[in-house]
Amino acid sequence: MNHRANELGTRYGYGGYGHRFRPAGRRTYNACDVIFQRGDKAEELFVIQSGTVEIRLGNRVLDTLPERSIFGEMALIDGAPRSAIAATGVKLVPVGEKQFLFLASRMPHFALNVMRTLARRLRATNNAL
Repeated sequence: MNHRANELGTRYGYGGYGHRFRPAGRRTYNACDVIFQRGDKAEELFVIQSGTVEIRLGNRVLDTLPERSIFGEMALIDGAPRSAIAATGVKLVPVGEKQFLFLASRMPHFALNVMRTLARRLRATNNAL
């Protein structure tokens, strides 16, 4: 399921809204650092500024996400605990719930792109079953 889609890209995502949206800060994780664990409470989603992120369930790699991808959106949207582990060396831009709601309400292309990401991931999971 290793896709190279530019999920948030400069046209519809974080890169295109930099003049209107300033996240609180960026975070850097080294290789093998765990960004979150399965079962953790979600307070933000993440945009990959540089590097890649592996989404894992146990020892199984579910997906490897490239720069400008988002992850952690499912748990932020539905309030359920995290369902997988994210780990790798990467620079991330966290997007908290208030920031997410602002982007989704004021920038319809951002919201549409998040929905497309969710739909693509759901289809890939269904196809893998």
